[in-house]
Order: sequence, then C-alpha cells, then structure tokens
Amino acid sequence: MDAHAAAVTEPERAFDLLAPAEQTKPLVLASPHSGNRYTADFLAAARLDPRALRKSEDCFVDEIFGGAPTLGVPLIRALFPRAFLDVNREAYELDPDMFVDSLPSYVNTRSPRVAAGLGTIARVVANGEDIYRGKLRFAEAVRRVNLFYMPYHAALRQLVEDTRSRFGHAVLIDCHSMPSPGLGDRDARRADIVLGDCFGNACAPVVMESAERFLRGLGYTVSRNTPYAGGYTTRHYGRPRQGIHALQIEISRDLYMDEATLSRLPFLDVLARHMNEMVDGIAHLPSDPLEPR
Repeated sequence: MDAHAAAVTEPERAFDLLAPAEQTKPLVLASPHSGNRYTADFLAAARLDPRALRKSEDCFVDEIFGGAPTLGVPLIRALFPRAFLDVNREAYELDPDMFVDSLPSYVNTRSPRVAAGLGTIARVVANGEDIYRGKLRFAEAVRRVNLFYMPYHAALRQLVEDTRSRFGHAVLIDCHSMPSPGLGDRDARRADIVLGDCFGNACAPVVMESAERFLRGLGYTVSRNTPYAGGYTTRHYGRPRQGIHALQIEISRDLYMDEATLSRLPFLDVLARHMNEMVDGIAHLPSDPLEPR
C-alpha cells in the first residue's frame, strides 16, 4: 500500500466521528467514500492491486472537509474503502452473479447501481475492472453490512436526529469527489462541482441556492443534479417537510489531486478553505425556510 492507505487485518471500527467540543450549528457532514483501510482478506480476494482498488476512493475528501469541527459541526467518515462496501447504497443492493449461493428475496438485484456493477458490494472499480478473483458467499455480504454498514448509518442517523432535536432542523452535507472525464468518466467536461438535491426533493431551495451562489462567486463551474442528483444518503435522509435537508456535493478530483499517482496538488488547501467557508455560510442560513412544515 502507499503512504495514504493502510493494510489491516480488520478495521477496529467502521467510522471516525470528528466532533467539536460543542456542536453550535445545525449541520452534519459525512464522507462515506474516503476510507482507506484495506483488510488483508479483502486484498487476497481481489484480482486487482491496491493502487487499482484505490481508484474508487474519494481520496482526501475527509481532509477537504476536515475543518468542520472548528466551525462547531460534526463530520463522520467511513474508515473502510468504497470498493469493500458502499454505504451510499441500500443495505442490500447486490449483483446475484457475484455470489455462489442464491440471494434472499429482500435483496435489490435490479437497481441501476447494481446494473452498473456498483452495488453495496461493488463488482467493479471506477474504471470498470472487475474487483474479485472468484465469487463471494452471501454470508460475507451479511457480515460486511452488519459490521460496517449498520454502525455507520446508526451513527449518522443519530447525528441527524440529535441535530434536528437541538436546533429545530438539520442540514446533512454528503461529501464526495468525482473522477475527471479523462479517468473513468466518459462524459464531456461537466463542471468543477456538482450539487445534488434529488431534483429539489431532498432539501429546501435555499440550501442549494446558497451553496451554488457561493461556489460560483469563487469562480467554480457548478452543475445541479447532472450527472449526480444524489445517492442513497441524500434520498434517504433528505426530508425537508420534517426539517431534515440533505445536499450531496461532488468535487472533480483534478482540481486537487493527481488522479494517476493519487497524490495531492497544492490547490487542495485552497479548496479546503473554500469548503469551510461554504459550510459556514449554509450554517448561517435563516431558520424559517428550514423548519418542519
């Protein structure tokens, strides 16, 4: 493994919670895909080398948003890698062709994510290469969901509910990065940043408008909901009428890292400062349009 990833026998916990001494703002940040702790068993089962597996990571995203606690905002980050388990999916979105045994009827085998090879347990990495040497047993999927997926979402759900209870509303920002078109993405150059609110269903308009206005003011090109409208986290937690708002942010990796070497670029520090300022701006939005209706 390289300097930014770690090989472990089994992660001692599913996530880190970077919490302020006191939460003073009605926001919660999540980084579900920046984990880089690869188990020895997973590496042995994979046909790809560690560097190829890391192409699916949202490298450095937890660092880019790592200033949240200084603003009085908690940040939860998964420690396991996305190639191992994707918590931005339903608990059981699985490709039956990946398993030696039959899957129970409650498993979602027909979602667009599964068809793309990117279910809860992914079949492929970001550039389309198959991850595994052979087929898995469903018991392994259950183990991963129980040990990693469930604890992560239990903690995230508690953070969101506690925040709404304390402040009257909560805003969840789900933090991601996206490959530039030259590496694993065949779309034309889209934008520096894609903001997703499930086409207006996951948060009050003022949240999207505030983030977009701030980022455009800094010179970033910004797209709404295209090509990423929001994953499971945004869809599942975003309940504006109940005072819970969710916004997904996707940052193009070529802004802040070398995608071939997985190394940081100098602009990462500037980007981190800008994200801090954006988060702080959302935190100070008027509460009226964010309260339950």
